[in-house]
This record gives sequence, C-alpha cells and structure tokens, in this order.
Amino acid sequence: MYAVVFDMDGVILDTENLGIAAWRKAGVKYGISEDEINRVYRLIIGTKVERGNEIIRENFGKDFPSEDFRKECGSYIRDVLNTKIPLRPFAREILEFLKNNGIKVALASSTKYEIVMRELTQEGLIGYFDVIIGGDLVAKSKPEPDIFLKAIADLGETPENCFIVEDSVNGIRAAHASGAKPIMVPDLVTPTEEIKALCHKIFDSLGEVMEYLGTQK
Repeated sequence: MYAVVFDMDGVILDTENLGIAAWRKAGVKYGISEDEINRVYRLIIGTKVERGNEIIRENFGKDFPSEDFRKECGSYIRDVLNTKIPLRPFAREILEFLKNNGIKVALASSTKYEIVMRELTQEGLIGYFDVIIGGDLVAKSKPEPDIFLKAIADLGETPENCFIVEDSVNGIRAAHASGAKPIMVPDLVTPTEEIKALCHKIFDSLGEVMEYLGTQK
C-alpha cells in the first residue's frame, strides 16, 4: 500500500490567495507595482521564512525591510485566518478517503511547526495525519528534499512508495529530488515545461487526485 505526503498552504489550506492579497496591500505602501508583487510572491511559495526574506531582498533591493514588510502582510493574514481558514476544494474529502482506506498520510509544510499545528487544529484536521513536519524541523527548505525525506522516514516508508502532493515549483522540485512521485495541483503557479517533466501527474483538483489514488495499489 502506498503512502501520501501533502504540502499545506495552497494544497490543503487555501491560504496562498490570502497571502498574495496581503502582499498587494503592503506593496502599495512600499511603492511596489502589482506585477512585481505577483512575480516575487510566486518565487517564495514553498520556501522557509529565511529563504523568502533573501528572495525579497534579491528582488526589491538589499536594504529593503523584508521583515517589516512580511510582518505587515502577516498581520493582515492573521486577521482573516482567525475567523476561518478556507480549505482547498476536496481537501477534507481526500483526507477522509485516505483515512478510511488505511493509507498512511503525512503533512510537510515550510511553515513553522507551531503555526502548522495551530491551523490544522483550528480546522479539525489533525487526526487525519500520521506525521506532521514544519519547516523549522529541517535544516534546508524546499527546493531541497529534506522535509519530504523526513516525513517519509517518519512514516516508515520509502520514497518510491510515496506520492507527494504539491502546488508550488519549489515543492515539486523538492518532491522530485526526494525520489518520491510528485503530484501537482497548481494553485497560483502554472507549471512550466521543466516542472511538468518533474511531475508524476498533474491534476486540476484534489478531487481528481482522490480518483487517481483510488486506482492505485
């Protein structure tokens, strides 16, 4: 029987759209065009905070106050999320399907472990996961495969026996590098030819992923 590893933001939780909305709002204050905001936001999807800050300074200038910028964005996002965290379509259904079929499931997110646990608890999703890994529990962030390798090892599985469900370029690169089978469900990022070549499958929704996994042994 196979196992499945999910990313969280943009895969299970519909938070990437909130994130880019927050960036656009903060971008007005910092005089950054919406096109630039959109471009750089897509570059940091799937990375840890530290690497994300480096990417921001690489693109907005070495003296850009990346920490202050992201604190403002985070404040806006928290105001929204404290009310209700939206789920991606079919997120609860696919987790229920895997649980009912006795398939081991892990979550591997670049977000800090404390935040991951809080958000999953808030939405009543904790019980669906056998293993939960936050970005602060590994040394290197995506596109390095560390977080997926740890999740797979903690499940007691081998990469060849695992599907990894991701929405980001960095996530797919990391999933492929781990030796597992990457499945992409694009959210904000359209896969390039390079990314398509790294994917085992690409689907439009988690509902399609669920149908596909139902055919696997």
